[in-house]
Amino acid sequence: MAPNSSKFLERFGYDLLLGSIVAFYAFMVPYTKVEESFNVQAMHDILYHRQHIDNYDHLEFPGVVPRTFIGALFVSLLASPFVLVINLLHLPKIYGLLAVRIVLGCVVLSTLRFFRVQIRNKFGLQVEAFYIILTAIQFHMLFYATRPLPNILALCAVNMVYGYWLKGNSYAALSCLIFATIIFRCDMLLLLCPLGLEFLMIKSISFCGALKRCIGVALLCIGLTIFIDSILWKKLLWPEFHVFWFNSVLNRSSEWGTHPVHWYFTSALPRSLLAGYPLFLLGVFLDKRVLPLILPVLCFILLYSKLPHKELRFIISSVPMFNLSAAITANRIYNNRKKTFWKLLYLIMLGLLLISLGCTIITFLASYENYPSGYALKELHRIGRLSNSDEQWVHIDSFSAMNGISRFCENDFPWRYSKEEDIPLKELRLRNFTYIVNEHPVIDGFDCLFSVSGFSRLRLHIGFPPILVVTEPKVYVHGNSENMDLLHKNWPGC
Repeated sequence: MAPNSSKFLERFGYDLLLGSIVAFYAFMVPYTKVEESFNVQAMHDILYHRQHIDNYDHLEFPGVVPRTFIGALFVSLLASPFVLVINLLHLPKIYGLLAVRIVLGCVVLSTLRFFRVQIRNKFGLQVEAFYIILTAIQFHMLFYATRPLPNILALCAVNMVYGYWLKGNSYAALSCLIFATIIFRCDMLLLLCPLGLEFLMIKSISFCGALKRCIGVALLCIGLTIFIDSILWKKLLWPEFHVFWFNSVLNRSSEWGTHPVHWYFTSALPRSLLAGYPLFLLGVFLDKRVLPLILPVLCFILLYSKLPHKELRFIISSVPMFNLSAAITANRIYNNRKKTFWKLLYLIMLGLLLISLGCTIITFLASYENYPSGYALKELHRIGRLSNSDEQWVHIDSFSAMNGISRFCENDFPWRYSKEEDIPLKELRLRNFTYIVNEHPVIDGFDCLFSVSGFSRLRLHIGFPPILVVTEPKVYVHGNSENMDLLHKNWPGC
């Protein structure tokens, strides 16, 4: 048994480590944000409404741009046996959300494992170990791994790209990247172009061969997405083309905020890589194999920086390759740690790793407090069920829907939910709502029953811990003032 256990840990130990961190994040912060809403609602509808497309959420709330159902269909198919067991046990639907998120996390980690195995084959066991250490102490990669964002679905394909790249299979790498570009994120074109150019320059592909492969894969992917998404959207549609037109041609994404050109290099990458940021930059000078690997990824970020609207998740697919450069640097420093100059670098590296771990813990604590409406609805379900058998209508405003509430958070009869938008506060009393989950503390015709606090800011503190997470009331749950059965309950108060 002992040799078998040792062999199992040797083979899957790193996967268990990363998987346990991913699962911890998912269970501790089960709710989702507006950025994830399309795929979350799509997974819910596929699992619970199945073939009844008229009941799907996206037909009522289509969003700014259409998105593909392919990722949601794939994850839902894998998660369906677990959701079936959850339904048989009559557990709340929030467990279904955890099921699809954990399944997605496993898909992400399986593609990351493919990349990691190629790292071990090409650079050795120690580089692989440092790669795992750096990934484990970074927050964003593993926290996002279970979040059904289009960027994370694209990341799965990009991890395969990196793996095939190290393996020397350039055509397979291009095929995976074309799939990611056409199906999930059109902005992967900004990685496809410099990577394809590098492959041509080093003659790992021929121009004619690459052209045939790219056209063939592109046509297959376009046909697949148009076939599936046209059925589910009930109109002829290629979702990512609409996204490309909206973001790149019309440049409408800037309506959601802008950042300066340097933001990815001065804010997003330092926060996502932490200790890996200076290490990956140093890797360019320490190992001649690094520059050809990170150059196309750097070009991707430079090209992306031209778009005014920027978010960290847009460049999350660059993190695995930058971590490889950082791991090569860390390995070089470790191997030379007994030499005078390198010993200083080694001590600095250890300090950076500890600081990174502290930053990850603080970021997690802040993120834990960043989904207030999910916790508000959970508490309402716990306290608010009335003794009569009438329907209990809950109105959820836009702020609450964007900060933790999804269809997976809803319960069965007698609970009913409305996400109707643009209702003036003064008109809410004219509707037949039992409860209101809202960002406003005072609403005419309703009594404030309790509030839930959310993340506000970080504050320096003299003592331990040196940084504190400051929260403030973000979401308020109100009850209809005319419902005496409701008002007689023991509410926490506002």
